[in-house]
Amino acid sequence: MSVEIRVPTLGDSVTEATIAKWHKKVGDSVAQDEPIVELETDKVTVEINAPAAGTIGEITADAGATVHVNAVIGAIEAGKAGAKPAAKPAAAPAAPAPKVEAAKPVASAPVMPAAAKVAAEKGVDTAKVAGTGLGGRVTKGDVLALLDQGAPAVAAPAAPSGPRKEAVREERVKMTKLRRVIAARLKQAQNSAAMLTTFNEVDMSALMAARKQYNEAFEKKHGAKLGFMSFFVKASIAALKELPSVNAEIDGEDIVYKNYYHIGVAVSAPSGLMVPVLRDADTLGFADIEKGIAELGKKARDGKLGLDELQGGTFTISNGGIFGSLNSTPILNPPQSGILGMHKIQERPVAMNGQVVIRPMMYLALSYDHRIIDGREAVTFLVRVKEYIEDPQRLLFDL
Repeated sequence: MSVEIRVPTLGDSVTEATIAKWHKKVGDSVAQDEPIVELETDKVTVEINAPAAGTIGEITADAGATVHVNAVIGAIEAGKAGAKPAAKPAAAPAAPAPKVEAAKPVASAPVMPAAAKVAAEKGVDTAKVAGTGLGGRVTKGDVLALLDQGAPAVAAPAAPSGPRKEAVREERVKMTKLRRVIAARLKQAQNSAAMLTTFNEVDMSALMAARKQYNEAFEKKHGAKLGFMSFFVKASIAALKELPSVNAEIDGEDIVYKNYYHIGVAVSAPSGLMVPVLRDADTLGFADIEKGIAELGKKARDGKLGLDELQGGTFTISNGGIFGSLNSTPILNPPQSGILGMHKIQERPVAMNGQVVIRPMMYLALSYDHRIIDGREAVTFLVRVKEYIEDPQRLLFDL
C-alpha cells in the first residue's frame, strides 16, 4: 500500500515552503514518525515525519523546490521494509567500511535535537559525525546512517596542500528562505518607517544588588534564575502604558493602539534572527516571565518554535549585550513602532553628588517610527525605563 507524503499545514499566513533537505532517498527504509524531509518557510524550519513504516517509493519534489500546503511530495510503500532497515550481512574481512562523505569539517557543526537524542541513546560522538544538513548541521539521518555502517563516522579529511586550496577560498551558498525574508523585512523597515534612535544610560547597581540578594531564594522557589530581562520587560510595559504610541502601529491611514502587551524577545538562532513573543506579558509575574523567555529561547535554538509563537508582537526587546555590544541602533520589527536595545554592562566612571565614582553602566537605545512617535515620547519612554531599573522597587509597588 502506498502512503502519500504531504506538506502539512504551516500556519494561517503561510501557504508555501521550500524543501531544504531529504533525509532519505528512494529505496531507503523508514520507521513510522522518523524525520524524512526538512521544510523551510519564511518563519521556521519544519521536519515532516514518515506517516507509516516502509520504504521510500517515490520523491516528486527535490531539495530546493517550492511546495504548497497539502501538496504531495513523495510516497512510502508501507510495510515493505518494516520499521527498521534490514540487517546487513557481515562484511568480508578484506572489505573496507564505507566512508561518509562530508562537504566541510564538522567538529563544531550544530546538532539537531532529534540527532542529539539518538546519538545519546546509541553512544555516538556527534563531534565525529559528518553533518549534511543546512550549514553543516548534524541531522538524525546522519546519525542513523552512521549506525547502519556499524563504524564510527569521521569528518572529511582536510583539503590537501597545493594549488587545490584555491578552490575553497570562496564558497557560494544559496540564501535560505528564512534568510531572504529576514533581509526583505529589515529593508522594509528602513524603507517604510521614519526610523530614528534615541539613547540613554542606566546605572545597574541597584538591580544587580537586588538580583544578588534574592537570586538564590528566587531560583529555589520558582525553579528559574532571576535575570535582568524580566525587569526590563516589566519596566518596558510600565513605560508603554504611560506612552501608548510606542505600543501602537500604523495601518494605512489609521493608528492602531494596542491595549495588550505581547513582548517580542530577539533571539539569535542557528537559522537566523528570530523574535518569539511572550504573550500578555503584563499579566505575568517575574518568575513566569523568566520561565517563558527561557522556554522560547530554547525552542528557537532547537528549531522548535511554532508559527503562533512568532506572530503578534507589539513591542520588541533585543539584548546585544550578551554578545559584547556596547551600543547599537536596533532596527524595527515591522509593523511594530518601537524596539528597545539593551547592551553590555560595563564599569565606567560617572559623576554622582559632585564626586567621580565607578558604576556598572548600560547604554539603552530605543529605535522608533517617527511617523507615530514624537521625540518627546521616545525620550520619555527611555527615561521611564531608566528610572524603573535604577529603582526596581518602583516596579513592585507599581509606582
